[in-house]
Amino acid sequence: MIVCVIAPICVYHLRSECILGRYNEFHKGLTMSTRGLFKGLQAIALVFMAIVGTAVQAAEAPDNNPAYRIGPEDVLQISVWKEEGLDKEVLVRPDGGMSFPLAGDMTVSGKTPKQVQEEIRRRIQRYIPEAVVTVAVNKVSGYSVFVIGQVKAPGQFTLGRYVDVMQALTLAGGMTPYASEADVKIQRRNPLTGEQNVYRFNFRDVKRGRGLDQNIVLHSGDVVVVP
Repeated sequence: MIVCVIAPICVYHLRSECILGRYNEFHKGLTMSTRGLFKGLQAIALVFMAIVGTAVQAAEAPDNNPAYRIGPEDVLQISVWKEEGLDKEVLVRPDGGMSFPLAGDMTVSGKTPKQVQEEIRRRIQRYIPEAVVTVAVNKVSGYSVFVIGQVKAPGQFTLGRYVDVMQALTLAGGMTPYASEADVKIQRRNPLTGEQNVYRFNFRDVKRGRGLDQNIVLHSGDVVVVP
């Protein structure tokens, strides 16, 4: 009798251990799968946040390598291939406009030569369907920046090349002893929309080699304000 009672108990015990072992294996596998899924979703979320952050940063940051934008009093050389009568040197008026045969009057200030080239091509294509237009800047007179406030030689500076904030401050003779070095501002107005943006510049940090991305390239018409 004792043997008969113990045998079923042993069988039951073995079956219980087998079921328990399979449950543990299943639970372990499920846990690992869940962890893997969570890590995968976490990685996707991090990538998405990085992409969005980069896009927002790119949208907010000023263009530090801008294409040249035409300004008043610039001299342009405009030609249409195989059309001798449409090869002309054109002066941009003080109001930012100019006139060209078949294209009429247009605003070019604030636009790149490529944009003006495309606009002229579009305007004259009904007269010359396969027109090949070239626009070049023969003389740069419209790139001017302004430096005002606590600098030794404030004023307007008309230049033949782009300058950054540090270079503009150098042209203005540097800051006076009363200048607030950490609170310099750059005011920029979009010539096409009139919208104005303000960029901060900490001269104290930049001269120590920190925050060098603040030392942006200035656009024509930018005003550097040194309080």
